[in-house]
Amino acid sequence: MYESIKELLKTGEYDFLRNEEHLAYGQRKKLTDDGIFIGENIIMLGLGGSYAYGTNNENSDVDIRGIYLNSREELLAGAILNHPVEQVVDVPTDTTVYSLNKIVSLLVNVNPNTIEMMGLDDEQYLYLSEEGRLLKDNAHLFLSKRCANSFGGYANAQLYRLTQKSAHALSQAGLERHILKTIEFMENHFASEYTHYDSDAIKLYIDKSEQENYDTEIYMDVKMTHYPLRDWCNLWNEMKNTVTSYGKLGKRNQKALEHDKIGKHMMHLVRLYLMCFDILEKEQIITHRVEDHDMLMEIKNGKYITENNDVLPEFFEMVDQYEKRLEDSLKNTSLPEEPDYEKIRELLIDINTRVVCK
Repeated sequence: MYESIKELLKTGEYDFLRNEEHLAYGQRKKLTDDGIFIGENIIMLGLGGSYAYGTNNENSDVDIRGIYLNSREELLAGAILNHPVEQVVDVPTDTTVYSLNKIVSLLVNVNPNTIEMMGLDDEQYLYLSEEGRLLKDNAHLFLSKRCANSFGGYANAQLYRLTQKSAHALSQAGLERHILKTIEFMENHFASEYTHYDSDAIKLYIDKSEQENYDTEIYMDVKMTHYPLRDWCNLWNEMKNTVTSYGKLGKRNQKALEHDKIGKHMMHLVRLYLMCFDILEKEQIITHRVEDHDMLMEIKNGKYITENNDVLPEFFEMVDQYEKRLEDSLKNTSLPEEPDYEKIRELLIDINTRVVCK
């Protein structure tokens, strides 16, 4: 199966891997051990999506994810570049290749869509350079308790989609609680991205609403002094976008329902929890879900879906148990609160020094 995908990369459909200026700076190319010409800057190419998780079938699309080195010019003149490119995306082939500096910024937050690239089986990598192997071998440096917020936030969004598709659709008050929980998952991200503020500086809570058609709503008490305006604007925009996004999710839910993708959403919800358990309890990134394959495929194929496309209560009971396990795992994990920034910095300097000195 993987060999046929490697052959696919040799076709004209994937010529951007050989010709895109950031992947093949100066049109320099290299030949992999599998006989595939790719841009010289690429250090990792691997499978994404269902092929990465092992939940693919005959109708599954091939998703490719990768990493490329920032150019010497970007590294040395980055401060004066107006819009440095952070990733190369090819929509027709569903391929995304991140710059090294960009991927590191995502990995330190244990972003589910990128940390999974570090946990593929060896045969699921279509190409891995010396620098790519160095990054993968040091993936443990990025693991921290942040994973509970990042994976939990993604899982919470999936759960909202499911509840809106089922007979268990959230009430207005239930939706408010759900939005508040999502914002609470974001708090760890706020602490790492923006200037520190006291834990009681921003208090979010639910109370009775005076608005028509609202039973309850989220209120806020803010007590901040001498706080950078730009940080506040960015922080406020993130919360605003989260609240606004829930209206947009309703339209996406209907589209997913029309395309009979409920089972896929359910499977990914469970997969996110399982991957987070591995990180918290084993300190391992396991993307290829071999041991969970049969259970995940049963969920994907509709084990917990009625003929009317409603999600059975048994599935939500399972999710409740997973949520409780996540809380327990977070309390008992030996992972640090924050990733090992110093060693990550040394790793990034090591790899980027090779680029500058090449």
